[in-house]
Amino acid sequence: MFAMHGRHDFVERAEHEAPAGPRDFDELFLDVHDRLYRALYFITGNAHDAEELMQDAFLKLWERWDSIATIEDPTAYLFRAALNGFRMRARRARVAARSLLLMEPPGDDFEEIDLKEDVRRVLLAIPSRQRAALVLTEIFGYSSEEASRILGIAPASVRVLASRGRTAMRGAVHA
Repeated sequence: MFAMHGRHDFVERAEHEAPAGPRDFDELFLDVHDRLYRALYFITGNAHDAEELMQDAFLKLWERWDSIATIEDPTAYLFRAALNGFRMRARRARVAARSLLLMEPPGDDFEEIDLKEDVRRVLLAIPSRQRAALVLTEIFGYSSEEASRILGIAPASVRVLASRGRTAMRGAVHA
């Protein structure tokens, strides 16, 4: 019987001495909200986003408050929920940006044909050597050295011909 009484005293003392979890939600909020906000502000770089993420995290915890005993560390839960929210927002922003970048405006086939004809007309209006230097360097991306080997002329000549060709094209476009 003595053993039972001793065990009961031990359990009762342990309950009083053990660091209990937060007694209520308000106490936890007051304890954690400044640290969580500051951490989120440094992560997001934006006060509004930090505030929203913090509120969402506290809301998630509030929704589970009736089972707070099952959450090992409510503070860690808050930080994890806030950081997951931040990652989800960042992921959604990347997906949205990617979809915007991949969207091409609908092309007008007739306009493309007209543009190709205009470029062809302007190219044909300049001397053939200038046209060859421009096509090789500007359209096909060859360096002046590579274009010089193709054309059988000096690299400096390719640069001069391409420069004169650009000037002639500008004149043809403005005419």
